[in-house]
Amino acid sequence: MRKNMTEPEKKIWIELLSKDQFLGLRFLRQKPIDNFIVDFYCSKLRVAVEIDGDSHYGDQSEAYDSERTQVLRKYGIVVFRYTNNEVMTNLESVAEDLKIRIKKMVGELVNEE
Repeated sequence: MRKNMTEPEKKIWIELLSKDQFLGLRFLRQKPIDNFIVDFYCSKLRVAVEIDGDSHYGDQSEAYDSERTQVLRKYGIVVFRYTNNEVMTNLESVAEDLKIRIKKMVGELVNEE
């Protein structure tokens, strides 16, 4: 498990996801799932939030991320991805997008019951 968070991970953790401050949801950081470690995870909703840096771009990295997402989906986990740049330059938009996605997901879950 990686002990040191990247600057974008620190920013989103401190300003958005820690201490149940985002929609009252509890997120864990560096959560091991199968053979992977997701950046942030909400077990209540089975949501993983991944912050992608430059290393995530390129054919091999994109294939790895795609495979990883497929494995997580088998566990019923939805993966939301944001770039380092999005987090560092426009965290408000990331927060709004995440809020919309989660509310849509929760709405769909309520409609299924």
